Amino acid sequence: MDELIEKAVLVGVNLRGDVHFEYSLEELRNLAEALDVEVVGTVTQNLERVNPSHYVGTGKIEEIKNFYDESDANLVIFDDELSPSQIRNLEADLECKVIDRTMLILDIFARRAKSKEAQMQVELAQLQYMLPRLVGLHASLSRQGGGTGGGFKNRGAGETKLELDRRKIEDQIAKLRRDLEVVKEQRETQRKQRRKNEIPVVSIVGYTNAGKSTIMNQLLRKTEHEEHKQVFEKDMLFATLETSVRQIELPDHKSFLLTDTVGFVSKLPHHLVKAFRSTLEEARDADLLLHVVDSSNEEYQYMMEVTNDTLHAVGVEDVPTVYVYNKADLANAEYPQVSGDTVWMSAKEGVGLDELLQVVRRHIFSDYVTCRICIPYDRGDIVSYLNEYSNIQETAYEEEGTVLKVEMREADANRFAEFILK
Repeated sequence: MDELIEKAVLVGVNLRGDVHFEYSLEELRNLAEALDVEVVGTVTQNLERVNPSHYVGTGKIEEIKNFYDESDANLVIFDDELSPSQIRNLEADLECKVIDRTMLILDIFARRAKSKEAQMQVELAQLQYMLPRLVGLHASLSRQGGGTGGGFKNRGAGETKLELDRRKIEDQIAKLRRDLEVVKEQRETQRKQRRKNEIPVVSIVGYTNAGKSTIMNQLLRKTEHEEHKQVFEKDMLFATLETSVRQIELPDHKSFLLTDTVGFVSKLPHHLVKAFRSTLEEARDADLLLHVVDSSNEEYQYMMEVTNDTLHAVGVEDVPTVYVYNKADLANAEYPQVSGDTVWMSAKEGVGLDELLQVVRRHIFSDYVTCRICIPYDRGDIVSYLNEYSNIQETAYEEEGTVLKVEMREADANRFAEFILK
């Protein structure tokens, strides 16, 4: 987008009385503002089905045009993905720049992407979106240089240029796909390593701006106080796009990995979901999901639906889930409180973290057993292993060796079965 102040008219079509229509428009406004676009007004229309040529009914074009001229706007943003021909027709009739919700989201992602991988994922999604929309087929296609004969050199110069652009984009898409494949393999290797180390993985998912990064930072502060490990948090849409992985060390020598994924939003462009697939797959391999919900938003159930549908789309199924109703302080809900696999808390105030950790423990450390074990004095290696990887509750020194009362993983208990005292 240009440096000049963007002033936009938003256009939304309410199809068959969609109950989430108002919220979708409010979200579009927030998305526009996240790109420093000033929203000057909104035009809406109720329809049974969208108009294939212009998305809105043709009579509505006049109204949008008048409002656009009066409000001194320089941009019109539609609250849905438009087809290439709809964009062409609208730009021709409105005589201005038209973008859709998808382009807006892609633009935000492009600005927020910090890591090489996120940048490649966004670029791939942008190019896939652009390819069928190489507009310019109408006015800008000059027909000079065309003879009557066939053959490549006799096409209009504009058409030749379009062919070149298309091929350039197709090559770029192929290259990005290859590069992302490499990154995906590296991720797979890291995951295998984690599985081998048997460190449980807890993945935070949820709608954008539900407080995922705040929860991650608060848990880090609570368990290890290292400021440099904090992840970026801000009250805005899509503050973080990178997958952050942090190890959480608990006082009793138990630890787990916490991963934070990109936030979801309704009508998330499917190219984007596909491009971010490998990032979102972090959640698929998790031992536990923390589904963070902004309980203060009256549309929170709809946000949960969107999150679940998106997870479903990338194949995240059957992962045990804890529902974290965050921002309970703003929702006038009682907190902290726990009911089964649901926790009410306020991450910002840091209230409810202990309760959350208790629920997480119950899920991921359910395979721990407590037993008494006698380690011969010449097997100090086992004692130091248990010191590092288990929770030693009592120690006594007997004739036969060191006797420990220890809480450890079932796998370790099987491994040291010969030393366990009956």
